[in-house]
Amino acid sequence: MSRTIHISPITRIEGHASIAIQLDEQGNVSDSKVHFMSLRGFEKFVEGKPAEELPRIVNRICGICPWHHHLASNKAVDRCFGVEPPPAGRKLRELMQTIAHAEDKLLHFFFLAAADFVIGPDSDYSVRNVIGVAKANPELARKVVQMRYMAKMILERFAGKTIHPVAGVAGGFSKPMTEKDRVEFLKQMRELLDFALFTIDFAKTSVFPAYLDAVQSLGVIRTGFIGTVDEKGRLNLFDGKIRLMKPDGSFTDFDPQDYTDYIGEQVMPYSYGKFPYARCWNEGFSLDLDSPRGIYRSNCLARINIADSMATPLAQAELEEFREKFGRPAQATLLYHWARLIEEVYACEHAVELLEDPEITDTNIRTKAEPGAGRGVGCVEAPRGTLIHDYSTDENGLITRANMIVGTTHNLGPINMSVNQSARLLIRDGIVDEGILNRIEMSVRAYDP
Repeated sequence: MSRTIHISPITRIEGHASIAIQLDEQGNVSDSKVHFMSLRGFEKFVEGKPAEELPRIVNRICGICPWHHHLASNKAVDRCFGVEPPPAGRKLRELMQTIAHAEDKLLHFFFLAAADFVIGPDSDYSVRNVIGVAKANPELARKVVQMRYMAKMILERFAGKTIHPVAGVAGGFSKPMTEKDRVEFLKQMRELLDFALFTIDFAKTSVFPAYLDAVQSLGVIRTGFIGTVDEKGRLNLFDGKIRLMKPDGSFTDFDPQDYTDYIGEQVMPYSYGKFPYARCWNEGFSLDLDSPRGIYRSNCLARINIADSMATPLAQAELEEFREKFGRPAQATLLYHWARLIEEVYACEHAVELLEDPEITDTNIRTKAEPGAGRGVGCVEAPRGTLIHDYSTDENGLITRANMIVGTTHNLGPINMSVNQSARLLIRDGIVDEGILNRIEMSVRAYDP
């Protein structure tokens, strides 16, 4: 008899979702769907608001990555009003975004993903969690909490808030950095960089070897990838051209302002989330496992794949080791965890570079902005992927239209494909247990949705 298996909720992700797996009469998987059922509505209820208020509104979209929404919104408003921040204002924005990346990746790796590898995917769910990880290695757990707290407090001490930030303003930043703060923050970011290097070494020796066999099978799909690069093709989390890579490694670069020429959005009946796809490939949209069309992935593995190189030396060394093992583009879904730690090294390393730049304490941090009619697209790389805010304003600077492509939404299609692949691989003849269901969840957790 056919039946449906429900995994509700999916655990250890940064939001709410469930999985429905349909079995045929032989007990094998005939279909599966991942349901993201939270209706947000930000694109509609910001209409009519003064554009300069949006960076203080849209940071509520996500309590985990509010800085990225805040700064993408700032960039969109700048474009609407036709202003460009001074160099110091731009660098302060980038520093805040980079530090937010650094603490976010520690959250996912240690608090959400680690239990599957440190405790084990077949362990009882009562211990397969962050508390179980902390009990398994109390000293490391204390260090992780200390490092995340340090990064959060840099943001709070300098910008006033670590979540729901208000420091970015139209035309720049709201306050300059003092030399005293620069010296103190630099010391702390160097300590965070040391911990990032320890973390990736720890993972490569004590975590990743135990699941490399699973990497080649669990949730594996073949897709394209999206991310942001600078003029030299290096990874850039804050600014640059969007690069859209096909599964064969060929790619197209384009200005974020032109994203609608390259990216379309599909609505599916089982989800409130929009499903972006590569319009420019002229393939249409299909989540068929054997012949997907228009599907690409975002987030850290995507960025590691699309970048020709990293912009900092320690991260570049890690990228070279990764590519020697897995090639380019690497398709295995569980490699998101490894790629995330490469980006952790890069984020800490780049934050150190920004704090070593004497220009970051320049007091010229804001260009005067006058509200007016215009259209602006702001784009940054959020931890979950390429984040796009697109606003139009009238002559009074009020929002007449808004479209947002949030990082996770790029991955809604691929997440469904990975779950479908994992379920078909693991469930046979109706035999299902807790370990199998958790492994299916692991193919979601890798994306950090």
